[in-house]
Amino acid sequence: MTELLKSILFGIVQGITEWLPISSTGHMILLDEFLTLRFSEEFINTFLVVIQAGSILAVVVLFFDRLWPFGNKKGKNEKNEIWTLWFKILVAALPAAVIGLLFDEVIDQYLYKSQVVALALIIYGLLFLILERNRRPKITRLNELNYRTALMIGVFQVLALVPGTSRSGATILGAVWLGCSRTVASEFSFVLAIPVMAGASLLKLMKTGFSFGALEWAVLLVGCLTAFGVSMVVIRFLLSFVRRHNFKVFGWYRIVLGLVVLLYFWRTGAVVPIPTP
Repeated sequence: MTELLKSILFGIVQGITEWLPISSTGHMILLDEFLTLRFSEEFINTFLVVIQAGSILAVVVLFFDRLWPFGNKKGKNEKNEIWTLWFKILVAALPAAVIGLLFDEVIDQYLYKSQVVALALIIYGLLFLILERNRRPKITRLNELNYRTALMIGVFQVLALVPGTSRSGATILGAVWLGCSRTVASEFSFVLAIPVMAGASLLKLMKTGFSFGALEWAVLLVGCLTAFGVSMVVIRFLLSFVRRHNFKVFGWYRIVLGLVVLLYFWRTGAVVPIPTP
């Protein structure tokens, strides 16, 4: 029961931090310091990745009508727009997929450290503050996004391979920098997560051979379901928030969190490796 309660807390943190541009990794390492799951390192690393499947399911549910190209109720033009969006998503997903596969071991060995996470939190927090000073969006609807811009957003997503950057943070920052409105940047970041995070979750399960015990599967399922429910709320919140506000609050939050992470691990007196998802 204790481990299931811990799983719920991890699911809550995952569901909130995955979509807000504040780095789920930064929050997970802090949570892991105070609320470690009592399982093997292999399972914990798998859990921290596969729990994202719940968050992805929330995107699929909320954007289903805009992502499902089949059905008699949709006209030819609407179906073509949906297929075009999917092609743009795949184009944007390619850079991170290629770089991630080529440098996966290097990233795990050299970058999964608390100090790297803290610095990434602070640096990208400052970038959010700078970005919001001068911005004039040219792309105000998702279907106005062209292939070149989609690819460039995918290049920004590569930056998220550095832990602490935040996948949503990198893609939203890149999209706004390239002229997208906050709403378009957020929406494309959400749908772009589907192939990236679903692929990462499936790959992780395949590497472990699905060889977990009943309690481990229960913990994983509870975490995913919690992340799904929380993500449903958070995605709606962020889409509503960005229509009326800018991203400065997230920039300041990242800076404060980064300083907290630095201070905490400085007081422990070590360069602390973190779990590699």
